[in-house]
Amino acid sequence: MTVIRPGKGIFGYERALHRAGFQLVAGADEAGRGACAGPLVAGAVVLDERSARHLDGLNDSKLLTAKTRERLYDQITQYAVAWSVCEISPAECDLLGMHEADLQGLRRALLRLYPEPDFVLTDGFPVAGVGCPGLAVWKGDQVAACVAAASIIAKVTRDHIMCEFDQLYPGYEFAGHKGYCTPVHQRHLEEMGPCEIHRLRYENVRAAARVASQ
Repeated sequence: MTVIRPGKGIFGYERALHRAGFQLVAGADEAGRGACAGPLVAGAVVLDERSARHLDGLNDSKLLTAKTRERLYDQITQYAVAWSVCEISPAECDLLGMHEADLQGLRRALLRLYPEPDFVLTDGFPVAGVGCPGLAVWKGDQVAACVAAASIIAKVTRDHIMCEFDQLYPGYEFAGHKGYCTPVHQRHLEEMGPCEIHRLRYENVRAAARVASQ
C-alpha cells in the first residue's frame, strides 16, 4: 500500500506522488454545479514542477479575480503537460442529476488527457473509471496545484460560454451572474420565464416555467 504524505505548499501532493513513483499526476475540478442555467464544465490538468513554476498565484479559482484567472488560464494552457475540458449541457444535467453529471464531466475530462495520467486527484469526492489510481482531496482546489489549475480551466471556460449565452439570450444578464441563482437572475427568470439553457430540475426554474405558462 502506498501512503501519501503531502509536503508543504500547493505542489506538495504532486511531489509526494512523484516520490511514490507516479510521474503524471492529473487534477480535475468542475464549474457550474450550483448554477440553475448553463452547462457544467469540468477541467483536467497535468502539471510538473517545471510548468508549475510559471503559474504565480495558483489557487482555487473562486478565490481569484477574473483578471488573475484569465492570466493563469493562458499560462496553464501554455505550460501544462496536458489539459482538457468537458461540457455537460443543461439538458444532460437535467437527465443525469447534478451529482452524476459532475462525475460524468470529471471522468470525461480526465479520459481526454494525453498523455494519460498515472494518478488522479479530484476535489471533494472520488471519480471511478479513469484507468488509474485516484484520491479525493478535501478542498483540493486550494491544496493541490493540478486541481487548482483544473478549477481555473473549468471556471474560465464556463465564464466565456455564459458570456456568449448573454448575447444569445438577452435580458437575463448571464454575463454578470453566469447562471447562478442570484437575486438579479431570479428577477429576470420570474419576469421572462426560463430559456433553453435553464436547468428544469431546479425548483425555482420549474416555478418560473409554471407562471410563464399561465
